[in-house]
Amino acid sequence: MKKAIINGRILLPDAEIAGKALLFDETIIGIADDAAGAEIIDAAGAYVSPGLIDVHTHGYQGADVSDADKDGIRNMAKGFLQNGVTAFLPTTMTVAWDTLETVFGQIRELMPESRRGDFPGAEILGCHAEGPFINPGKKGAQAESAILPPDAGKILPWKDVIRVITFAPEMPGGEAFIRTLKEKTDIRLSIGHTGANFDQAMAAIALGASRTTHTFNAMTPLHHRDPGVVGAALSSDVYAELIADTFHVNKGLFPLMRKAKGNRLVLITDSVRATGMPDGKYTLGGQEFTLKGIECRMADGTIAGSVLKLNEAVRNYRDFGGVPMHTAVRAASLNAAESAGLEKSKGSLEAGKDADITLLDENCRVLRTIVRGETKYLRA
Repeated sequence: MKKAIINGRILLPDAEIAGKALLFDETIIGIADDAAGAEIIDAAGAYVSPGLIDVHTHGYQGADVSDADKDGIRNMAKGFLQNGVTAFLPTTMTVAWDTLETVFGQIRELMPESRRGDFPGAEILGCHAEGPFINPGKKGAQAESAILPPDAGKILPWKDVIRVITFAPEMPGGEAFIRTLKEKTDIRLSIGHTGANFDQAMAAIALGASRTTHTFNAMTPLHHRDPGVVGAALSSDVYAELIADTFHVNKGLFPLMRKAKGNRLVLITDSVRATGMPDGKYTLGGQEFTLKGIECRMADGTIAGSVLKLNEAVRNYRDFGGVPMHTAVRAASLNAAESAGLEKSKGSLEAGKDADITLLDENCRVLRTIVRGETKYLRA
């Protein structure tokens, strides 16, 4: 049945409009002057946003993708609805290769399941593989024992599952890795956990790398004699992930990211199993860390992911980046979809796209989450 959201502030990629109705069934029908003949949803002044898309999340509310537990991923999908997330890429850590293959297989099975109308969670769009082809010197919270040299042959059997892969292009075999995956897959190559210098990063971008993973973190920093991967991210047209929790990246840099990246900025959470949980000890990729406030740290002080929620990232970027609401939302929807090659059906309220819609109040609290036209979360 045709449905309509009225009395809302509809967020388009480049504008906010009011006094119109958003019409949809399983897909977006369009924006109209009236809602005649439709089932009415009254937004009561709330923002009508495209569903948020998290393209980099490891865990939530006790579950971790790398646990190789399908029910855990299902529970993540359900939990994300309360954060306005309508679709996501479960993100693996650098763990043993046989474990990764088990997880890739589980995600392959969950993808069609998550598209069913009775699935009680956000849609699973594929996988973001963070590693295992990274630089040990920039491993962060990743397990060094599981790091492997870049090998496209290991990835090709999973090209229908992996949408994004984080890798270090400077490692031996990195160039061949890029060339093969660019030629034989649609996987988006993301530079991260890397010791590459500026020239190496720019060479990888010229070959086909199109993203940087949690920009500023676990990569070579900006320096006036070698701008590093950060410099390459800021000065090229790659999509740049940002963990906008104000801890991983100081909020004072949000305006710089806005000016440098524009619509190539992608808000992510990099969330771990401790997200939505009390302070205490947890594990990430088999390694223990401690959550205290918004900080996740291993015993040696290494940062271990975040406990950010994507609607909070939108609020932080809006408030500290000096951007209007539609721009902040775009960074967590259309920009995210484009960065993973998913923009044909996701990321905006354009006619013909999946009816993935989130209603947000002024503080970015989620009031309703709609996936493929069905309300799957309604705030009490």
